[in-house]
Amino acid sequence: MPHSPAESAPISEALAHSRTRPVHWLATATAMAAVIAVGGLVQPATGTPAATGTAAAPGEPPAKGPQATAPDPAAVTYPLDCKGAPQTVTISAQGDLDGDGRPETVAAVRCQAGSGTPPHAIYVLTQGPADTARPRVVATLLEAARRQTATELTVRDGLVTASLVGYSSPDVPRYSPDTKQLAKWRWRDGKFRQELTDSASRSV
Repeated sequence: MPHSPAESAPISEALAHSRTRPVHWLATATAMAAVIAVGGLVQPATGTPAATGTAAAPGEPPAKGPQATAPDPAAVTYPLDCKGAPQTVTISAQGDLDGDGRPETVAAVRCQAGSGTPPHAIYVLTQGPADTARPRVVATLLEAARRQTATELTVRDGLVTASLVGYSSPDVPRYSPDTKQLAKWRWRDGKFRQELTDSASRSV
């Protein structure tokens, strides 16, 4: 169900959350290069970041304003059905994903189960510039239905990279994943797109 843009969106037009259709967890390779989360059209920002302050003299770099704060992943309720169990954020990373000068947060979230290795969902969070604005989920990069667990998560130069482990068959114990995949996503042409990697999935 799409999220409605906030009045004070940190992106010119906030990323729109669109749930991907559940994909069988064995078919991870077929999702490469697919659109994972569809966003609203991002318009070029007008003006320059941190417009306040004294203008720079010719030949001098413009003065920078205060550093924007990335959304707090602990301040969000995620669209992850845990059947009454608590949600827990295990890994998060921050960075400017759409080039608007304000950082987003990418969070790997799972249900807090008592045993086994519950799968992760990976979400993108944004936050308006107002002090009272709350962070919100605007995109889903990885659905929990994929039955994969994120062991590493980074954001660098607008690229989200996650190391994911999973299972080669239903017979593999849930506490002992036996496949590993390096997944990458980038905001391009108004959408988060998963980029191809050298190896979609390999045994571990």
